[in-house]
Amino acid sequence: MKKSTKLVTAGRDKKWTQGLVNPPVTRASTVVFDSVKEMKQATAQRHNKTLFYGRRGTQTHFAFQEAMVEIEGGEGCALYPCGTAAISGALLSFLKQGDHLLMVDTAYEPTRDLCDKLLKGYGIETTYYDPMIGAGISELIQSNTKVIFLESPGSLTMEVQDSPAIVAAARAAEQDIVVMLDNTWASPLNFSPFDFDIDISIQAATKYIVGHSDVMLGTAVANKRCWDQLRENSYLLGQCTSPDDIYLAMRGLRTLGVRLAQHQKNALEVAKWLAERDEVDHVRHPALASCPGHEFFQRDFQGSSGLFSFVMKGGNQQALTALLDGMQHFKMGFSWGGFESLIMGVNGVDKLRTATQWQAEGTLIRVHIGLEDPADLIEDLAAGIARFSQQL
Repeated sequence: MKKSTKLVTAGRDKKWTQGLVNPPVTRASTVVFDSVKEMKQATAQRHNKTLFYGRRGTQTHFAFQEAMVEIEGGEGCALYPCGTAAISGALLSFLKQGDHLLMVDTAYEPTRDLCDKLLKGYGIETTYYDPMIGAGISELIQSNTKVIFLESPGSLTMEVQDSPAIVAAARAAEQDIVVMLDNTWASPLNFSPFDFDIDISIQAATKYIVGHSDVMLGTAVANKRCWDQLRENSYLLGQCTSPDDIYLAMRGLRTLGVRLAQHQKNALEVAKWLAERDEVDHVRHPALASCPGHEFFQRDFQGSSGLFSFVMKGGNQQALTALLDGMQHFKMGFSWGGFESLIMGVNGVDKLRTATQWQAEGTLIRVHIGLEDPADLIEDLAAGIARFSQQL
């Protein structure tokens, strides 16, 4: 079954939907039992999508978890109140004092903060690595390395990693290493982590899965060897989600394919236009040859999404402010993945990495291309670039 079909059919077992097209929103904290025997049976089956206690989930949660596994693969899906919680929940499920973590140098800033502040305080060592390291990561693996974390493309600067080479290095190590991937950019549709022997695929479902900028949600889908540990340790950390939010995420799944196709189409049109502008140094869109790791994107991905960056020739804060303050269709805001277009100027990229150096001299601008007509977005960017140039 193709993924576009799975988006429509996944998680629609009648035991969850009760024969309705969409699973009902089932809210619960306490689940009551009629006998000691019934309570013991529920307790024994609490891992297996059985009503036990609200934090374990209800039929609404079970339907969405089942859908995520059907679409993305793996053995089970853990749910979290946001994408950052999914990252921290996954890492804390497999790391302990004295362990070593290999973290990609271009990781999402809150991921880096987690490593440098919380994990460091727990006695967990983090080594950051060049996203383009590929098979060379074997030289950084220590005897106590327990997790290798990928984010591909990288946050802000969009480097695409050679995931198969990194996984191969992990499997060649003497110890058992868990490989995790933040797969939010590609979504479950455009990169299939379990086809590449990645152990845990993490999504900020806040973004493309929900798709409407109105829910915070995270998921981590694990393969069979990692699922039990991820599930139980995440439960011990108290991670749980609202059934109302899960309902909206399930609804978002149904339109993910058509939305993502339009995001991709619009973004490529805008990216190619930017690449032709004299004021733009280069565009960092994985589908364009100017993006580091483009060859890995072509080999491993089924498509792209709406998020990319570009670097201006020169720039200063005054010019960047002039560009951003006058935008009509692009809005400034954190996150991305919704139907609306967003823009963000990024200063101090060099301060957000330690294993690599940021070489570009000009101003970096990140955009998320939404579902508006790309002609309107191009006109908006053209006016912004003109304002930018006037301040140089």
